Amino acid sequence: MAEKTIPILPCRTVQPVLDFYTALGFEVTFQQKSPNPYAVVERGGIELQFFGMKQYEPAESFSTCYVLTDDVDGLHAAFRAGLKAAYGRVPTRGLPRIGPLKDMSYGVRQFLMADPGGNCIRIGQQTSQDQHHRRAPEETYARALHHAALFADSKEDPAGAAKIIDRVLHLEDERPTPVQLLRLLVLRGDVAQRLGDNGTATTVLARAAAVHLDAEERESVRDDLERLEELRS
Repeated sequence: MAEKTIPILPCRTVQPVLDFYTALGFEVTFQQKSPNPYAVVERGGIELQFFGMKQYEPAESFSTCYVLTDDVDGLHAAFRAGLKAAYGRVPTRGLPRIGPLKDMSYGVRQFLMADPGGNCIRIGQQTSQDQHHRRAPEETYARALHHAALFADSKEDPAGAAKIIDRVLHLEDERPTPVQLLRLLVLRGDVAQRLGDNGTATTVLARAAAVHLDAEERESVRDDLERLEELRS
């Protein structure tokens, strides 16, 4: 027997959702306008289906699904390029949006994106056979990074992530390493932008850009430095 699971996701109107996925390189393989709006998009082994609901509120959506891939970096790059070509920029907040690549504490490298219908599509690649959440580190700043990343890029609670980071950045009896400080500041700037707090974003991202790192340290935070450059552009 061969089984396949296909997510069926809601949206207010179908066409903006189809335009979004077309920009990502999906093909619209089915579209129905009546009696009920319905559509199907496909890209390689990914198939998503959508239905329209006039009273649906995308900003309040909890709809989500997970897509497993063996090339998450390639998909992330292709999706970003497609969105930039279609929208003139890479949308990183509001609807639609695409998030950064992150190595998560539960053995996957992933990114999240939200379509115009408010559906959160999580796309990840397994990096470990152990899919359980790793225990939070004991060290203060490593622990804060662990929890803030989960709030920001798994739970999608940027305000919660901001509170965690702000608390440890104001500690007076401890200091983070340069790598920890860079990662905390980049994530703080990221969530500030998501929350529409551009003043805080500008301040902390400028501070992040001023953190001195040697070559080995820069290599260890390559994803964070790429995100920093994107957020400041």
